[in-house]
Amino acid sequence: MTAWVRTLSELDLLWTRRQLRAHVVWLVSLALLLVLAATVPRQALESLRFTLESLLWIAPFLALSVGTAAWLKAAGADSLIAGVVSRAPVIAIAFAALLGAFSPFCSCGVVPLVAALLAAGVPLPAVMAFWVASPIMDPEMFLLTLPVLGLDFALAKTASALLLGSLAGFATLGLQRFGLFRQVLRDGVGGGCATSRLRQGPQVQWAVWREPQRRAQFGREALRVGLFLAKWLTLAFLIESLMVAWLPADMVAASVGGDRPWAIALAATVGAPAYVNGYAAIPLAGELINAGMVPGAALAFMLAGGMTSIPAAMAVWAVAQRGVFFWYLLIVFAGAMLAGYSYQGLVLLRAGGAL
Repeated sequence: MTAWVRTLSELDLLWTRRQLRAHVVWLVSLALLLVLAATVPRQALESLRFTLESLLWIAPFLALSVGTAAWLKAAGADSLIAGVVSRAPVIAIAFAALLGAFSPFCSCGVVPLVAALLAAGVPLPAVMAFWVASPIMDPEMFLLTLPVLGLDFALAKTASALLLGSLAGFATLGLQRFGLFRQVLRDGVGGGCATSRLRQGPQVQWAVWREPQRRAQFGREALRVGLFLAKWLTLAFLIESLMVAWLPADMVAASVGGDRPWAIALAATVGAPAYVNGYAAIPLAGELINAGMVPGAALAFMLAGGMTSIPAAMAVWAVAQRGVFFWYLLIVFAGAMLAGYSYQGLVLLRAGGAL
């Protein structure tokens, strides 16, 4: 009898720990708001408003992404999609980079869609191409960049989106062929390996509403993935609100201004963790270039800040395995530097200078 009681107690403790781990992100968000309310009440209200507005803005993308992932999973179409993309990886990567460069997603907003694509069985190289290219440029940002930074800068940023997205995809494909990144998504996001290896599944049935089992699977998958992403995005937006309030973009950008030899590397280093809204960064970059910042440093800063930041990195950490997460950060940092130095080299070449 004593052994049974001990076993039940251990199971109860294990369940409690699992529940605590499952809700720890919500608890951290709540604790952060309570600390702000006790110390800086005005900022607590502002952070709450910012977070709710951000969640409301991203809700349609989140619902579309989660719904698509759940539908494809319930339909049994994940292996079919993986097979189609895997048979033509080069075309898939090029198309994903092109699609990303013209999609209206920010670094946080693209994460739910990335999770949905991976959960649906789309191989990581194509997803990585879209993932990297998407936050850099879109048609609206291109039109806003033209009058402030000029056609050359707008074209350089667009080319960076296409080239860095393609580079990320092909580099990931090469590493996968050496056996890396076989497991992509974290547990709880709804993913398997999402590599080029096909997964066996049930027969594809697109009309999932016709079968009770598939309807139930759709509901479970949508609820599980939706709540998982929502809790991490809530914490990410809370932290983003504090960065916007206490770490203004103009102060961050001013720290990497000037034409020092290390300006481009410093711009990429500072831009990677710092939050810089892609649209707000346009007039800011124009002012800094007029004040003496080299164009290559401005491009590196905007690329690094656009592709990732502390809030966006948190969202990536939530859905991706650790190796994929650090690989993504490396691509962002190296890509921003490569684009910055390349563009600065072209500027100097056109001006008759030298690197």
